[in-house]
Amino acid sequence: MILENIVKQASNMLKNENVISHELDSQIILSDIMRVTKEFLITNDQINISEKIRKKYDRAIQRRISKEPVAYIIGMKEFWSRNFVVNKSTLIPRPETELLIYEIVKFVKNRRINILDIGTGSGCILLSILKELNYSRGIGIDISKGAIKTAKINSKKLNLMHRSKFKVVDISKFNLGKYDLIVSNPPYIPTREMRNLSKDITNYEPMIALNGGKDGLDLIKKVIYKSLKLLKKNGLLAIEIGNQQYLRVSGLLCQNGFREICKKYDYNENVRCIISTKM
Repeated sequence: MILENIVKQASNMLKNENVISHELDSQIILSDIMRVTKEFLITNDQINISEKIRKKYDRAIQRRISKEPVAYIIGMKEFWSRNFVVNKSTLIPRPETELLIYEIVKFVKNRRINILDIGTGSGCILLSILKELNYSRGIGIDISKGAIKTAKINSKKLNLMHRSKFKVVDISKFNLGKYDLIVSNPPYIPTREMRNLSKDITNYEPMIALNGGKDGLDLIKKVIYKSLKLLKKNGLLAIEIGNQQYLRVSGLLCQNGFREICKKYDYNENVRCIISTKM
C-alpha cells in the first residue's frame, strides 16, 4: 500500500473520532514506526509500505482512537528541544513548564549551583536545567519507582549521569543536603476538578502526579515547608502552579519567609510559575 494513502486513511479514522490533531498524529506515529522524519514521509509519499509496518501502524492508530496520548504510543515527548522518554509512570511534559525553565536559567546562568527537583517525574525539568548549566549538579526525587527509573534512562540518554542523581523518596522524609535552587512542578489540580480532565489524561496519565488535594495546594504547601529547611539563604524556589492559585500561593510564600522575585504567565494569561527567594 502507498504511504500517502495509509496516512490519509489513518488521519480520517482519527478525525472521525474527533481527534483534533488527526493529521499530525498520524504522521508522527508512522514516522516513529519507520524511524524516519515527518519530512521524509512528505517527500516520499509514493513509496510502498510493508505489511509488517502497516500492521504495527494499524495497532498504534487504534491506541490513539482509544484516546491514548501520542507521547505514550511512541514512548517519547519533545521538551526543551530534546526528546525525553515517557511512559504511564510519568506525566507528559507540557510546553507551559518550559516557561519555568526559561525563567530559572535567566536567574542562574553561568553559576555553579546545587539543585533539588521535587516530584521529578521523567526528569525533564532537572535535566533540561543541567543541560544549560554545565557546572551544576542536581537530585530529582519522586515517590514513584517507575518515574525514577524513567528519569535515570533520560539522564543516561543526555549524558548527565555524572551530574544528576534520582531517588525514590517521599518529600516529607527527604532531608539530604542544602540547595541553591529547589524546583517543583507538583500536583496542583483540585480533587473536584479531576473529573473535568480529558480522557487522554484521566485514562492514561498518573493521577498521583495530578491530584493536588481538596484545594490543589496539598503538595505545594509541602514543597514550600520543606524548602525552608533545604534551601540555602538567598536560595531560589521555583514552583509551577495551577489556574487561579497565584494569590494563595503567593500568600503562603510570604508567610513562610520567601520574597517573590518573578511570576510568569502562560499562553492563557494565567500565572503559571512563581520564583521566590528565601530571605
